[in-house]
Amino acid sequence: MAAEGHAPTSGEYITHHLQHWQKNFAFEDVKQTGIVDFSVFNFDSLIYSTVLGLLAVFLLWRVARKAHAGVPGRFQAFVEMIVEMVDDQAKGIIHGDRSWIAPLALMVFCWITMMNAIDLIPVDWVTGLNNVLGIFHVHLPHHRAVATADLNGTLGMSCSVLVLMIYYSFKIKGAGGFMHELFSAPFGAKWYLAPFNLILNIIEFLAKAVSLGMRLFGNMYAGELVFLLIALLGSIWTFSADLSALGFIGHVVAGTVWAIFHILIVLLQAFIFMMLTLVYIGQAHDHH
Repeated sequence: MAAEGHAPTSGEYITHHLQHWQKNFAFEDVKQTGIVDFSVFNFDSLIYSTVLGLLAVFLLWRVARKAHAGVPGRFQAFVEMIVEMVDDQAKGIIHGDRSWIAPLALMVFCWITMMNAIDLIPVDWVTGLNNVLGIFHVHLPHHRAVATADLNGTLGMSCSVLVLMIYYSFKIKGAGGFMHELFSAPFGAKWYLAPFNLILNIIEFLAKAVSLGMRLFGNMYAGELVFLLIALLGSIWTFSADLSALGFIGHVVAGTVWAIFHILIVLLQAFIFMMLTLVYIGQAHDHH
């Protein structure tokens, strides 16, 4: 984390906490050296996104399995509220068969909410847990638990939405209808405008995918940075009855306020991603 013999500086502390647990195809610890390197995997993002995705599926399946017509329990009523909210949004946007799209939107909302909520865990929880596990000679490697603060994860999800947009465009409009739309919208079906229409449509598809992933990543990454800065504020306190105690007090106050506010960000970003997913797939159902 820092050079041996001295405590980490603020920059070293933040840099350390923004490092991913990275491995290559041979499952060896490596570090990414380029902007794009498909031989390196952010193992922490893969683990947490997979586990939380499976947990979301399990919870929804368990509620659906135990659902009954009588008075629902608290958790069942909570899930039913979410399902109704998502279904109402899907009805207003998707004009066609929603048998697969509404459940997809529900899964997107629940999955992203759970991944975002991990950001509320204290930033140094791995260090604290290792202090306990050290008794049993067990050590966890440093890793980042918020998969949505990893650009690879958010762009991966947005690219999946792009694939669905193209799939439903072919399914609803047919290959001929979709290709005709690519070459005729938005400037019209004149043959000399076809190259410009095609270029603009390709840019539109790519811009939707990139902006969808960047929006979620930017908000969650910024939230993670704020939590790290608040943690540094607490480190000012030297356990003495002097002005350094203001750092601890500020840490508690700022940490509490930001955590409460961040609950709104967690839900809002999941809702925005879900809504844009519905909007983009809904546009694939519409004819220009």
